[in-house]
Amino acid sequence: MRKTIVFAAAATLMLAGAAGAQQQPAPQPSPAPATPAPATPKPPTIESVSIVDITELPKDTQTQVNQIVAQRGDAGLQTLRKSIDATPKVKSALEAKGMSSAQVIAASLQPNGALTLITKKAS
Repeated sequence: MRKTIVFAAAATLMLAGAAGAQQQPAPQPSPAPATPAPATPKPPTIESVSIVDITELPKDTQTQVNQIVAQRGDAGLQTLRKSIDATPKVKSALEAKGMSSAQVIAASLQPNGALTLITKKAS
């Protein structure tokens, strides 16, 4: 489960990066490199989406998720939710379960493209 939490944090950053990639700065002229630059690895494509409520996780994992959410803060949570809303496949998976991005508190994207969203019901 600890691995899931680490992936949740990484996925949050990756999804936030995807949202930020929509605004690209103007290209800057640069001298031609002597050797070709290595290709930048692409984040995995989302192949499947699983939605898990935090109450379904073991108590230890719930504590870890809550700590990560607290460390990330409201700005990080809003960035994650905007990224979800900007990704039709993920947004429709939530809607199929009668949920919205407002209930998502964390995400985990595995290298094989399996995205897990951790949700929390409004209290």
